Amino acid sequence: MDKKNALRAGALASGTTLMMLLMSSPALALNRDDGDDPGPGLSVIDTLGLYVVAPIVLFLVIAGLVMVGDKTRKQEKQG
Repeated sequence: MDKKNALRAGALASGTTLMMLLMSSPALALNRDDGDDPGPGLSVIDTLGLYVVAPIVLFLVIAGLVMVGDKTRKQEKQG
């Protein structure tokens, strides 16, 4: 009985996803709206810096702060 319900739920989920994908139309993004004023595009270096380098640096800073906090806590327990 559980397999039947799981199959039914999977079919419903995949059918809903398929319908949403078919109904969404990315071609409408080509038509400009009134008041639409996009800025200049990003260069390759800007894009890589914003979406690759910045998250890595942020991760390293946060990880470093956590490691420093953990080391100071261990030293306080020992001393």
